[in-house]
Amino acid sequence: MTDAGERLALNGMGSFEWDLDSRTVALDAAAMAVFDVEPEEYDGTAEGAALRVRPEDAARLRETIAGVLEEGGETFGAYFTVHRRDGRDQWTHTTGRVVRDAEGQALHIAGIVRDAAAELAHATLLRKLEAARAQQTTIVQRTTEALSRAVTVDDVTAALTGAGALERLGADGLALGLVEGGTMKIIALSGESLEILSERRFTRMDGSLPLSHAVLTRQARFVTSLGELGGEFPLLADYLGRIRFEAAAYLPLIAQAKAIGGLVLFYRRREEFSPEERNLCLGLAGIVAQSLQRALLFDQEREFATGLQAAMLPRRIPEISGGEIAVRYHAAWSGREVGGDWYDVIALPRNRVGIVVGDVQGHDTHAAAIMGQLRIALRAYAGEGHPPSTVLARASRFLAELDTERFATCMYAQVDLETGGVRAVRAGHLGPLIRHTDGRTGWPNVRGGLPLGLASAFEQEEFPETQLDLVPGETLVLCTDGLVEEPGTTITAGMDALAHAVRSGPQDAGALADHLSDRLWERWGSGDDVALLVLRRAPDPGTHRAPRIHQYIHQADPEGLSDARYALRQALRDWGVPELADDVEVAAGELLVNALLHTDGGAVLTMEVLPEPVRRIRLWVKDRSSVWPRRRSPGEAATTGRGLLLVDALATHWGVESRGDGKAVWCEFDVGGSPRSAG
Repeated sequence: MTDAGERLALNGMGSFEWDLDSRTVALDAAAMAVFDVEPEEYDGTAEGAALRVRPEDAARLRETIAGVLEEGGETFGAYFTVHRRDGRDQWTHTTGRVVRDAEGQALHIAGIVRDAAAELAHATLLRKLEAARAQQTTIVQRTTEALSRAVTVDDVTAALTGAGALERLGADGLALGLVEGGTMKIIALSGESLEILSERRFTRMDGSLPLSHAVLTRQARFVTSLGELGGEFPLLADYLGRIRFEAAAYLPLIAQAKAIGGLVLFYRRREEFSPEERNLCLGLAGIVAQSLQRALLFDQEREFATGLQAAMLPRRIPEISGGEIAVRYHAAWSGREVGGDWYDVIALPRNRVGIVVGDVQGHDTHAAAIMGQLRIALRAYAGEGHPPSTVLARASRFLAELDTERFATCMYAQVDLETGGVRAVRAGHLGPLIRHTDGRTGWPNVRGGLPLGLASAFEQEEFPETQLDLVPGETLVLCTDGLVEEPGTTITAGMDALAHAVRSGPQDAGALADHLSDRLWERWGSGDDVALLVLRRAPDPGTHRAPRIHQYIHQADPEGLSDARYALRQALRDWGVPELADDVEVAAGELLVNALLHTDGGAVLTMEVLPEPVRRIRLWVKDRSSVWPRRRSPGEAATTGRGLLLVDALATHWGVESRGDGKAVWCEFDVGGSPRSAG
């Protein structure tokens, strides 16, 4: 049997004993081998034992031992480096125990020294492996987190190709393909020089390229030299010289036992793919496959839902005379959860048009189906020539008879584009927004009834009409609540935002509709459907010889009179007759105040140049009252009654005419010279 010293030596260990009184150190042969000291050169001192120890390590070792001795410690341990004769640095470890007398005085130190190079190499390897595992775990976690937010296929490709995506994947380049029938479609590329692969964005699934081969065989392929693929895949040879990568991992994407696509991860340099790295790539492929499968199903459901909803909406909008109409529809971003929002434009006799937006309760295909039936019914009732109140009453009864628990809100208006008259009714819906010719916007007070369906259930099928006037050049905006409801804010704030967007938007109906969609629907990112209808009555600039302006003054708008006076004065200046401004302004003010005070509603102001042979300025003020004004002589103390007397004194002629359900008071002023066009 071997003694203890031999057993230590067999394990690369040696022993020493350091007599602190004599300052001598006894080393056995194994210890001398560890210190790389020959017996004939060793002088028996601590300095001699540390002959080949790095000076900085020797100093640190002395400090460690001195600290143990001073503090009364019993053991110590330390690593240090021995610079061996062959030029190799050897990591070495020593442990020692301090032997003391009864009074605690240190007598000597007994210890062991050993070659720790293999131990530290193993520890270094373990640290590298642990770091690699931590990096792989981070790659998987970050990729999973990024793809967890991906809903559509576009979201998946954005997560794989966006900023920091390649770093997140631990790759230098990426190509993603989808299987469509018998072809592979490349849907995403990321990485320097990979844009050349777009030349083969569609390839046949015949195994002639490495990615399609991996998908067909369902076997991943790891390549450390892309040049080696040229002989096996001749179609790839043309691109190898232009791709700035040396290695790649070709990964099939398998979801629900079906190959749905392929993923290529490119690397600039990779000498090998370790088992851990291969498993990481396969794990990433699995994560991408599941996300892509989920996104494909969402897109399919989305296409089905929006297709159903689109089929329920009008295929085309009829052309109208005297104005322009634009409609926009945006579906909610929630898969099959489509809503029941709709719009419609109905051509009516006598150059009238019916416009409607509505919303059936709920966000599912049932709501979309009810919406389609209700839209057709409402269109039929309007086409039969019923007044707006009757149209909504019958539509409410129709919805109640469908034996469904759903109700619907609706805004319906009949617009006479020749006269500008609007008959509006509401059923629990947001009212219309009007943009006037001077850019102002307002929400007219349109009286309303209960939502359709509920009104019949509660036997309250009353939908009072509100008469509005739309002068030439004014715009009417109807929408569903998805355009004005922003999460976390009140609907009032959304209505204010819509009014501001309408004020700042373009004049053309189509351009305004696009402007509102871009500014509001995209801003809200609404989870609700949005139906939008914009109707603009055609402007009436008159002719070169007979220019004309129109303006609507709302009864509850105190600034309307001031704006109207300014518009009249500006028009007369543009037409070359500024000398009439004072008289026309006074007469217009009297007629407008009379209409606003003594009638129920606003007034439409029109000023035009009557053409030759008699050149005159004619002023019209139209209201909805059938009571004609009469000229009377007020007493000395009277505060009213002088308006028509002023008009009679200032104007050359004046009179009253019946206009539909109201009247128009007019007055004329002689023009000294020939007026010129404003244009």
